[in-house]
Amino acid sequence: MKALVAVPEAPGGIELREVAPPELAPGHVLVRVKAVSLNRGEVRALATAAEGWRPGWDLAGVVERSGGEPTAPREGARVVGVVGGGAWAELVAVPLHQVATIPDEVTDAAASTLPIAGLTACWTLRIGGASPEYPVLVTGAAGGVGRFAVQLAAHGGADVTAVVGAPQRGQGLRELGAGSVSVGMPASGEYHTILESVGGRSLASALGLVGPRGVVVSYGNSSGEATTFDVSAFYRRSAQLLGFSIFAELERSGDVTADLMLLAEMLADGHLEAEISLEDDWREAPAAFTALMDRRVPGKAVLHVS
Repeated sequence: MKALVAVPEAPGGIELREVAPPELAPGHVLVRVKAVSLNRGEVRALATAAEGWRPGWDLAGVVERSGGEPTAPREGARVVGVVGGGAWAELVAVPLHQVATIPDEVTDAAASTLPIAGLTACWTLRIGGASPEYPVLVTGAAGGVGRFAVQLAAHGGADVTAVVGAPQRGQGLRELGAGSVSVGMPASGEYHTILESVGGRSLASALGLVGPRGVVVSYGNSSGEATTFDVSAFYRRSAQLLGFSIFAELERSGDVTADLMLLAEMLADGHLEAEISLEDDWREAPAAFTALMDRRVPGKAVLHVS
């Protein structure tokens, strides 16, 4: 079978190569992949990856073999799944607790955006205690996680402030449910739940904007900056700063099927939009990587496995 494999000297650090097909271990289903979505973390890792490394986390496709497990999706079922690596391939073995069936109304491309970005948005809002009673602040709101977070928080009844780095990055966020869009961190205000993915000065500002007994959930550091903040001003609010890692949470939670199904159903009934702004064949992966890392992709980038 074919797969996208790390090749340091190749354009984009990636090349389509023949590899051995995966074996179907107990507790897994074999999925013929139709679409994958890109995440900055896996693309960034290609810069230092050894030749032969197999990237890829998100996938959507059709069950080729179920392995006979009673709880497995049937063969031929359309599914979305997440793996720790190797998703950019024609065939992928996915653990049963990391795969879910998808409604007919949801395209493969849209489904593929759900695992990393959708689950991160869903879980960070849940951990942060987002509710209709309290305002929510989302940094990096133009990205894949940010756009899902704005929609999910607004759908839950919260007043959402979306933070972006440039005016053009804020386009469409009000339509997704943001009550206000801020270019850069707000100079003032008080928020109960803050989802923070930029780090550096942005995280420092977030710690100054969180309200009493509020929560700042840090899940990224796209700025690459260190963070300095006034500890006294922060702890006097009895607020919390929590670090979030999607793969640590996947390991801890054990089963993501229910949440993946919930997100897929929200796509199907129109309560959630995938917001795909780049869609191409997987042979065009290097160009897609460049666009993503240059921040020319509001929302998600998807590659079709042809």
